[in-house]
Amino acid sequence: MTIRVLLADDQALLRSAFRVLVDSEPDMEVVGEASDGAQAVALAKEQRADVVLMDIRMPGTDGLAATRMISADPSLAQVRVVILTTFEVDDYVVQSLRAGASGFLGKGSEPDELLNAIRVAAGGEALLSPAATKGLIARFLAQGGPGDDEREPARAERLDALTVREREVLVQVAGGHSNDEIAERLEVSPLTVKTHVNRAMAKLGARDRAQLVVIAYESGLVRPRVD
Repeated sequence: MTIRVLLADDQALLRSAFRVLVDSEPDMEVVGEASDGAQAVALAKEQRADVVLMDIRMPGTDGLAATRMISADPSLAQVRVVILTTFEVDDYVVQSLRAGASGFLGKGSEPDELLNAIRVAAGGEALLSPAATKGLIARFLAQGGPGDDEREPARAERLDALTVREREVLVQVAGGHSNDEIAERLEVSPLTVKTHVNRAMAKLGARDRAQLVVIAYESGLVRPRVD
């Protein structure tokens, strides 16, 4: 199947460059371009996009707000958002993951990285660029905001629905490990891991693995490493 890609960036030159790159691939096509978040949400519905490459900083409705709108709309449940940002060490990145993005990538990434990001996101996996280390994400999530300490017990209660094995798998997912790697670590089959991941996503209301990572940190199941 062809992956339908929507480009959302206020810089026309960048959109043109991304379009040429994406359209050069036999398994994907650009189905629309948006210069702001509101237009991106509208086009995602109209063009039945599979993946939205979303810039964070755009005039009017920014990429963060647009990602929240897409994530909250049941009719767009199949849409995956990959955030494109100039600054990978940015609190907006983690806010985007919380808002429902499947991952993020720096605008300075290599073409192959961008194309891989689209395929990974379309497949329902989490995509974090090499510069976006798990420690960095954990650090931002740990910072939280006013009242976060009070809400943590409530977040932890979300995990009550998980079995012991599903919790073990969730810890591994939060560590950035693939299904094959988790299977080897837990000495089970990759298919079994996939089943546990899918059940955890269903029980926790997570759109994809990126959301599972966020939940694992916010609930306190996984703690940020102090380097």
